[in-house]
Amino acid sequence: MYRNGNWRGRITTPERAVSVIRSGQRVYVHNGCAEPLELVKALTRRGLELRGVEVVHTMTTGPADYTKPEYEGHIRHNSLFTGGNVRVAVQEGRADYTPVFLSEIEGLFRSGAMPIDVCLLEATPPDGCGYLNLGSSVDYSLAAAECARQVIVEINDQVPHTHGETVLHVSQVDAFIETSHSLAEYPPPEVSPVHRAIASRVASLIPDGATIQTGIGSLPQAVLEFLRDHKDLGIHSELIGDGVIDLIEAGIMNNSRKTLHRHKAVSGFALGTRRLFDFIDHNPVFEFRPTSYTNDPFVIAQNDHMVAINSAIEVDITGQVCSDSVGRVPYSGIGGQVDFLRGAARSKGGMPIIALPATAKGGTASRIVATLQPGAGVVTSRGDVHYVITEHGVAYLHGKSLRQRAEALIAVAAPGFREELMAYAVESKLISGARSREEHAVLA
Repeated sequence: MYRNGNWRGRITTPERAVSVIRSGQRVYVHNGCAEPLELVKALTRRGLELRGVEVVHTMTTGPADYTKPEYEGHIRHNSLFTGGNVRVAVQEGRADYTPVFLSEIEGLFRSGAMPIDVCLLEATPPDGCGYLNLGSSVDYSLAAAECARQVIVEINDQVPHTHGETVLHVSQVDAFIETSHSLAEYPPPEVSPVHRAIASRVASLIPDGATIQTGIGSLPQAVLEFLRDHKDLGIHSELIGDGVIDLIEAGIMNNSRKTLHRHKAVSGFALGTRRLFDFIDHNPVFEFRPTSYTNDPFVIAQNDHMVAINSAIEVDITGQVCSDSVGRVPYSGIGGQVDFLRGAARSKGGMPIIALPATAKGGTASRIVATLQPGAGVVTSRGDVHYVITEHGVAYLHGKSLRQRAEALIAVAAPGFREELMAYAVESKLISGARSREEHAVLA
C-alpha cells in the first residue's frame, strides 16, 4: 500500500514505531553498517512483551541484544549470514541459520517463501521529491521494503547518499523516526604475515585491467594491499571495504577497462568505517545495486578477466570447500562465494580463487584436510573450484583428476602435515603407493 507524500505526519518515537510489531511476525532488519540502531534497540526493549517474533537479516555490525538468552521464546533470530554478534546464539541453538546464496535472498522475499511482515530500515532524510536514500546497503533491503506489509524507516542525517538503485519513496513507508548518529562500523581486520604471503601469490596472478571481487576478512584486505603496482583495475563485488579507497584515489582502480558498467565500481553494500562512508557519499564512481544483480553469475561473467577472491575454513584433498561452518557448528554463511566463483569461471579470462592459510590453531591443525570434519557444510563443490592458494603455493584443480587434485593440494599444505595427507591419499587409493614415494621425495 502506498501512503501520501506528507511524510512528516508519520514521524513518531522509536517505541511507537515498533509497537505495530505483533507476536508471531517476521521482522527484517537492514544489513551491514546500515542497521537502524535506534529501531533495533526499541524492538529489543519491547521484546519480552512478544512471543515468537523472528528477526531476519544477514550480517549486522551493531549490538544484537535480542539474541541474549533472556529473549528465548520471545525473539528468535534467523541468520542468512552469521556475523560475530549473533554467532554464539546460533551455535547454542537460540537462533537459526538459513544457508542461501546471496543472489537468491531477494527471491525468498518476492516469491513469498519468506514473507516479511515488518521491515526496519535506515535512510537519509528525503530529498525535495520525497526520495529516501538507503546509503551504504542496498543488497536485499530494497526488496524487503517493497515486499513487507509495513515499513518503518529510521531517518539518520549521517547516512551517506549513494548512487545506483538506492532510493525508496516516502509514500512507501508507514512510519518514520528521526535520529542523528554515526553508522555502526566494521573496522578493517588485522592482516598477519601469513595473510600477506598468501596475498602476494594471489596478486601475482591478477592481470592489469582485471575486475575484482573480494569477500570479508583479512585475506581480501591483504590482497588489496598487494595491488598497488597494478593498473586499470575494476570493481564488481557484493561488498566493498576501506581497502578500496587508496586504490581508487591512486587511480589504480579506475574501472576504465571493465566490459560491464565501465567507469563504475559496482557493489551491493559497503562494510567499513566512517572513512568509507564519507568516501562513498555523493561519489558518482560507485553504483550500488541489489545483490540479485551484483551476485548473478550471468551478470558477473560479463566482466572480462573477472577475479573472484574468497576464503575458506578448510578444503579437502579432492577440492571440496567448507566456508560456513566448523564441522557441524555454524560459523558464517554461504554468502556470495559460489555466485562469484561461478561467474568468474564463465568470464573471459576469469579466475575463481579460494585462498586460505595452510594451518589453524597456531599451526597445530591443517586447513588442507584429508576429509572435511563430520557435519561440515560443502559451500563450494569440487566441480566449482579452480585455484586454491596458501602461503605454500598455488594449486590449480579445474579439469584435474582426484589423484592430480590430491597431489596439488598436498603440495600447498603446510609441510608438517603433508606426510599424513599423503598416507590417507594412498590408503584411499587416490594415489598409488609407488606414486606416493615419488611425491614424498619431491615434497620433502
